[in-house]
Amino acid sequence: MSEVKKVATRDSYGNALKELGHEHPDLVVLDADLASATKTSIFKKEFPDRHFDCGIAEGNMVVAAAGMSTMGLVPFVSTFAMFSAGRAFEQIRNSIGYPHLNVKIGATHGGISVGEDGASHQCCEDFALMRSIPGMTVICPSDDVEARAAVKAAYEMQGPVYLRFGRLAVPVFHDESYKFQIGKGEVVREGKDLAIIATGLMVNEAIEAAKTLEAEGISARVVNMATIKPLDEELVLDCARTCGKIITCEEHNVIGGLGEAVCGLLAEKLPTPVRKVGVNDEFGHSGPAVALLKQFGLSAEHVAQVAREFVK
Repeated sequence: MSEVKKVATRDSYGNALKELGHEHPDLVVLDADLASATKTSIFKKEFPDRHFDCGIAEGNMVVAAAGMSTMGLVPFVSTFAMFSAGRAFEQIRNSIGYPHLNVKIGATHGGISVGEDGASHQCCEDFALMRSIPGMTVICPSDDVEARAAVKAAYEMQGPVYLRFGRLAVPVFHDESYKFQIGKGEVVREGKDLAIIATGLMVNEAIEAAKTLEAEGISARVVNMATIKPLDEELVLDCARTCGKIITCEEHNVIGGLGEAVCGLLAEKLPTPVRKVGVNDEFGHSGPAVALLKQFGLSAEHVAQVAREFVK
């Protein structure tokens, strides 16, 4: 059996920027002294005059991008999720969100899978922070194909977008025919006993969990919810009606992310039992990425166990 291709979505981000750069001369990229890590170096090599290294000054970078957007350019600002959503939150809120400017935020190294960089760099609060900004679109793609498509979709739409990418190489399960649409989820696998709504690298874990459960006679529907805001409300409600029970999976704190978005919708429109799989309101620590994901319950094995107990 051939080995599954794995690609880190931060690489997808860099490659997508390069492709877009050839098509759109108004696209510019700003980075905060991390071009080799965020992979905007791929764009920089091709378009050195359209790449701006702003140094370790994330707030200034965001404000500069805001100014560029008012001159007809489409800026992508890039740094680690911890430094964009965290350190530059005020500037994103006031200089991009409040005037609703056409700036895209490419945040790499999100979540526990940053690994050895430890708790100071493992941002598990970014969905919550970015969801709280009115008018901000929040996207977390699940693999290489979807990540590249999401970057292109972000360019095409007007308004601020927060895109979260990962450091860890993850399996590619989409083919090139996949059509990504902002605000729309994707049913990856059908099932009737419960629905697993996942985002980012947790989508693949949900798929593997569903395969294990199927062998045990449990039918799990798997939904890829790449767009966390705006949420695909119609699909979430359909999962509730069809399956009656929902598990949410995210590489993020269980507070403020996908799980709470789903629960908020269901509490108001169709009360449904939900279990949230994510980081349980704690900081991470240094260690190998895959080992950390298992330790924090962000694995197919843990998702399957939660599903077994839930169905019973």
